[in-house]
Amino acid sequence: MSVYDYDVIVVGAGPAGTTAARYAAAGGAKVLVLEKDRDVGYPVRCGEAVSHEGVAQFIAPDPKWIASTVTKFRLVAPNGSSVLPKLDGGGYVLERRIFDYELAKLAANAGAEVITKAYVYDLLRENGTVTGVRALIKDQKRDIRAKIIIAADGVESRVGKWAGMDTTCHIRDMESCAQMTLSGIDVEEDVLDFYFGDNVSPGGYLWVFPKGKDTANVGLGLSVDQAKKKSAIRYLHEFVERKYPKAAMLTHIAGGVPCAKTNPEIVKGNVILVGDAAHQVNPVSGGGIISGMIGGMIGGQVAAEAVQSGDMKHLREYDKRWHKRLGWRHDIFYNIRNAIGGFDDRTYNNICDSALKLPVEKRTLGGIFRAALWNQPSMILDVAKVFVA
Repeated sequence: MSVYDYDVIVVGAGPAGTTAARYAAAGGAKVLVLEKDRDVGYPVRCGEAVSHEGVAQFIAPDPKWIASTVTKFRLVAPNGSSVLPKLDGGGYVLERRIFDYELAKLAANAGAEVITKAYVYDLLRENGTVTGVRALIKDQKRDIRAKIIIAADGVESRVGKWAGMDTTCHIRDMESCAQMTLSGIDVEEDVLDFYFGDNVSPGGYLWVFPKGKDTANVGLGLSVDQAKKKSAIRYLHEFVERKYPKAAMLTHIAGGVPCAKTNPEIVKGNVILVGDAAHQVNPVSGGGIISGMIGGMIGGQVAAEAVQSGDMKHLREYDKRWHKRLGWRHDIFYNIRNAIGGFDDRTYNNICDSALKLPVEKRTLGGIFRAALWNQPSMILDVAKVFVA
């Protein structure tokens, strides 16, 4: 009989990974989390905005990891006109370093062990079955055996590739993103700003997410094809020079975000993918914190059930539950994203003008969507499927 060090090893301690660990441990599994970086929650590669409804299902909102509480969002058209609808349910701009740390504490409180500076460089195999991971921990190589491996190691997961899954994200589905955290700027603490148009982010959008009275995350995302003509970093620098010429830059990051459908394969044998590794990012917004945590929760629950039953085939349930919960919506969002990506400046201006003609009480996200549908009738069926279920 095989002897295992752990029931479940989670590779990666981002929100998806620690949530998977938390729910697996809560379900009775012996869990180890391995994080390659020195600290959980660092570095931050994220706009940091979440909805209240999304985050509250996992952790009670706490001022220590909330930089701003937001109640409205502003859509700014290419011609400078804007509409300021109310944000249904409200939301937050996070301090991700603290937030991620608290999620890791929840996993530890549930019984999971967390080790940082633990670099996983391969999988262990016996007779064609994955039996653990090979890791470099405190400059020492260690082979750690486990019944189940949960890959939460980000876009184009290496763990998934080693397990035989194609985790490559097609270039057409990648967004090239860049972001700065700026200080010494004039922002409204309770408003999320979104800018559209060829001059700021063709085929995508630019965001300004407040983090207090005079600080904000300012970033943008655009298709890789557009970025070949002019980089996301260049678009961002030009916007900041125009809008916030005297700002102090506190951070500067750039990278790719998968805005694709869920990876075709998120379970193979006793290895499952969660979060960015599974392409569980919302294809329209590019946001992946809450959807990744939902994927992590489902993955952790199913892993614990498989451990308790002794049946690794039960892991297939993860794919079914994910698609029933969010995956099917992401497929639709993917089609909406492709339609919105084709909007030109005139279309965005018309949508904003149409929204401004609505009574203030009807200037909701739904109202703006309806304005968009008049410009892109083919989207009507896809949008209807999201809300009729």
